[in-house]
Amino acid sequence: MSTNSNQVILNIRFKIKPGKKETFRDSLFAMINNFRDEPTFVTAIVSDDIDSPNDLVIYEIWQGTRDSWVQEEFPKPYRKEYEETLTSLIDDRIVSWLEPIGEWGSQLTNVPR
Repeated sequence: MSTNSNQVILNIRFKIKPGKKETFRDSLFAMINNFRDEPTFVTAIVSDDIDSPNDLVIYEIWQGTRDSWVQEEFPKPYRKEYEETLTSLIDDRIVSWLEPIGEWGSQLTNVPR
C-alpha cells in the first residue's frame, strides 16, 4: 500500500494541569476556529481520555507534508498567541506526526483503498 498520500496527521496528547481543563478547552477550540478555514485543513477531532480525566487528544488531518505544515501553518499569528497560553494550562504535550496508509469507514484521507 502506498504511503504517498500528500497528507499529514498530527495526533497530540495534552496533559492538562488540574483545574485547567475548561480553560484549555476554550483556548484550543478558539485556535481550531482560526485554522478551520485554512486551505490545507481537512478535519480535527478533539477527544477526552476516558481513563485519564486530565488528558485531551486532538487528531488533525492536513493536506501536505510535515515540512509544509511547519513552514506554512506553525508561523500563523493565532498559533503564537495560543502557544503562549499553554505553559499555564498544560504539564506536557506529546506530538506524533503520522502519515495515513489505510482508511475504512470514511474518506478523509487520500490513501488508496
